[in-house]
Amino acid sequence: MSEIALIGKKIGMTREFYKTGQSVPVTVVKMEKARVIQVIEQEKRGYKAVQLGFGKIKNSKLSKAIKGFYTKKNTEPKKKLKEFKVEKTENYKEGNEFGIEIFKDIKFVDVRSKTIGKGFAGVMKRYNFSGLRATHGVSVSHRSHGSTGQRQDPGKVFKGKKMAGHMGNKLRTLQNIEIIKSDPENSLLYLKGSIPGSKNTEVLVKKAVKNIEKLTIKEKIEVAEKAKKIPDKKKK
Repeated sequence: MSEIALIGKKIGMTREFYKTGQSVPVTVVKMEKARVIQVIEQEKRGYKAVQLGFGKIKNSKLSKAIKGFYTKKNTEPKKKLKEFKVEKTENYKEGNEFGIEIFKDIKFVDVRSKTIGKGFAGVMKRYNFSGLRATHGVSVSHRSHGSTGQRQDPGKVFKGKKMAGHMGNKLRTLQNIEIIKSDPENSLLYLKGSIPGSKNTEVLVKKAVKNIEKLTIKEKIEVAEKAKKIPDKKKK
């Protein structure tokens, strides 16, 4: 079940305390249930995938074609549809629902969300430029980016040149975020550290792509406690 992902909503930040007194900052994400709308087979499309639907939407906001699609599938309309490639489609059936339980035995996840939009920003704020000198002929251009390009050759500004412009409001992925704890009753996931975006931002959570062998905070505490007990036995 870890091949699929869930969409949630960022509620805010808090912190978790362990018995050792250690405080860990966590982001609380309210997860939504996903419903299997369509199972895509290799023979029809050339790849195996599962189409999941998330969230609720009013019928008045749907086109006739989309209404017909959901009627054919015999399910209620969903706000978002997402496809996830899977190895085995046998594990999924149309109409099945998945919730926070798919992360039960998973320690680390990848999180994707939109960063906070900061509007139009200059190069000093956007790219940490040092700016121009405060004297020696610099006139009313202390925070400018300096020269933009070259001369007649190549006679253009290269693509990707760092200049003033729209800052933030971009999709960003954070990898290997530790799941501190989960609350299945309220569909809440407590993730270590901060996550891009403001409150109520849409967050995509899936199993970590990379195979990592690092210890979780609970495992580190257990190892530390065992290490404390070993010298005591030697003394006896």
